[in-house]
Amino acid sequence: MEQDPNKVFFNDGYQLAVSEIKGKADKDSIFRTLKKMYQSIDILTDSLLAFAEKQDIVVACNKGCEWCCHQAVFANSYETHYLSEYIKSNFTQEERLNVLERARQKNEKVKKLSEAGVLKYKSPCPLLINGACSAYEARPMACRIYLSTRIETCLEFFHHPGNEENYPALLDFPLMAGKMMNEGFIEALKEKEVGTAEFRLEEGLSITLEENWSESNALK
Repeated sequence: MEQDPNKVFFNDGYQLAVSEIKGKADKDSIFRTLKKMYQSIDILTDSLLAFAEKQDIVVACNKGCEWCCHQAVFANSYETHYLSEYIKSNFTQEERLNVLERARQKNEKVKKLSEAGVLKYKSPCPLLINGACSAYEARPMACRIYLSTRIETCLEFFHHPGNEENYPALLDFPLMAGKMMNEGFIEALKEKEVGTAEFRLEEGLSITLEENWSESNALK
């Protein structure tokens, strides 16, 4: 019997967390597991890109193509903590403060918008510098699984986000796989009594870049 891919990837995320996080879930174990989950989805997307190339299917995404880096990105709280720790470890104080300020400024504008307005609003990601992600290695799952096959649909979505007849021509499989792995990961954390929440990326960064990890309420 053919397995449901949703269940397969959910189980992958769940089992990865169960096998890696022994005893109480702390920052190190959660971050270590998240890094492995990112590596797994990266291997999957690399395989898809290689297959697409053999089939003469064009995937438009490449370094310097930044159209998707101006739209709403949602990340789970453990992802924003992980990203902030990466920034604190790899950026200078001036660079970190610049990211924080850009995150605050964008958050102040976006938080006043309706849900529909958020999805249409275009503004550079706080991490976007010279057309590239300055924290690429630690980017959230949503950024890793966003693969478009037609650059013209991305351009149209950037310039005319209100056009309901157009949406970026994304590959469905990585979107599904990353979403379900994250859901499995969250389920395993719940069993460890670790709460999670979802944030807009600029919202999460404006919070986590200023705070330290709290063992008692690690990810809320």
